[in-house]
Amino acid sequence: MLEGRRCIRERVTRVPIFRQSTINNLTTFFNLPIPHSANRAKRFACIVWFTSVVLSAQSPQELLNRAVDEFEQGRFAQSASTFDEVAKAVPGQAPQLWQRGIALYYAGRYADCRRQFESHRTVNPDDVENAAWHFLCVAREQSPDKARAALLPVGPDFRSPMREVYQMFRGALTAEDVVKAAGTEPSGQFYAHLYVGLYSEALGRKDLALKHIKEAASDRYATVGGYMHMVAGVHLKTIQTGNQNLKSRN
Repeated sequence: MLEGRRCIRERVTRVPIFRQSTINNLTTFFNLPIPHSANRAKRFACIVWFTSVVLSAQSPQELLNRAVDEFEQGRFAQSASTFDEVAKAVPGQAPQLWQRGIALYYAGRYADCRRQFESHRTVNPDDVENAAWHFLCVAREQSPDKARAALLPVGPDFRSPMREVYQMFRGALTAEDVVKAAGTEPSGQFYAHLYVGLYSEALGRKDLALKHIKEAASDRYATVGGYMHMVAGVHLKTIQTGNQNLKSRN
């Protein structure tokens, strides 16, 4: 989650969709003899069906690419469902799928969202962003107070201004403290605006949230925000279009 956010399009190299055995089986199927014309229609129907099944088969990487594309298009339920397919396809890698947790949040599946970030902590225990998204999920599912009580512990996350972001989610610092701590570094400023915006929205401070989400989604942070800059842009659209899943509980 720390390094994975650096570039939205730096996904793992695509792998072949078809295994050789599948291709061999398909070739054999097409080459089967047709004994008489009475079977031709049935055989053709079978070929069409079998081809559609094979061509619809996708590798975990193809599924991941599709899930991210669906998320970027604002198709949150579909994205979350496709991320579910990825997790089922490679269960050993499921804890790494922090992107799935974010999609679950926007899809309104807050209990699943919470579990994903709890799982991600087992493989990335230092990440403040993971704790922040866990907070957001619990705040939506229950309340900000309960989210604060359930805030995940983190290790040393030395990125600016992550320590201050964490303290804000704990209730120990203000939004102004976080923005000030970011200084003049573009990367720090981006993350400050993003998480101040998300946190403010969770607390029902809509005007402050919109102000900071707009800032985070601005083009000047595109090169430093990576995947999360895309998330900021998607979130801004949900605010502007009144996405029902993100209505505040406050």
